[in-house]
Amino acid sequence: MTSNGFTPQQVQRYARHLILPEVGGAGQRKLLNTSVLLLGAGGLGSPAAMYLAAAGIGRIGILDFDVVDASNLQRQILHGTGDLGRAKVESAAETLRSMNPDVEVIEHRIHINSENALDVFRPYDVIVDGTDNFPTRYLANDASFFLEKPLVSGAIYRFEGQVTVFEAANGTGCYRCLFPNPPPQGAVPSCAEAGVFGVLPGILGSMMAFETIKHVLGVGQSLVGKLLVFEGIDMDFRKLNLRRDAACPLCGDDPTVTGLIDYEQFCGMPASEESVVPVS
Repeated sequence: MTSNGFTPQQVQRYARHLILPEVGGAGQRKLLNTSVLLLGAGGLGSPAAMYLAAAGIGRIGILDFDVVDASNLQRQILHGTGDLGRAKVESAAETLRSMNPDVEVIEHRIHINSENALDVFRPYDVIVDGTDNFPTRYLANDASFFLEKPLVSGAIYRFEGQVTVFEAANGTGCYRCLFPNPPPQGAVPSCAEAGVFGVLPGILGSMMAFETIKHVLGVGQSLVGKLLVFEGIDMDFRKLNLRRDAACPLCGDDPTVTGLIDYEQFCGMPASEESVVPVS
């Protein structure tokens, strides 16, 4: 152990962080002492998880119930051909552990729902939502609000994507302020129907990791209260202002959602259905 509290191997691994004034030794220790729960080990979750692990986030939880399918490999870079049929959390954990032995990876191969979400979320400092269905997104939003956890959220559609950070417990608005109601069942095409440009989730997932690390370090301007929209065909970025909706049923002036609900019933669709979340 060196005088700054890092092993010689860590000094070498994190050298480019340690020389950044915005990170340095104190910042790297923050990263190593931080826990992040990643919802989804798919398109968005893959690059987010890999960059969080590479950066030295000390504990990463991976939550996903699916197995690796051949159609995933075009974009879900945590997994390879040899992982076909394997649980995504197992494949993801193996990849992350091989990248950085400093990182503790916890596998959550479960269906997240209103009965277990608070217990699963509670031990983590930051929640990163890379899921692709509406019930889970509303659940992640509400559970993060009740636990006062920051929620880094990303979504993709064909060649477009969006990223934001919700800290609704601090009065800056939530996912329900942006999308008060889920779309009718069948109104939004599935990934199989609409398609996803393979590199798109790599760009958006990396941004999600960037925002997570910035939040931990307390540096830069956060996307709290902002929605960053990326349109890949034109290589265009737009930043929209998000405001708390006083009429929001969760974080508004007179909340009617005071606990977790049945999100599959609320959205009129199963959480396991792979759907593309629309971009505003």
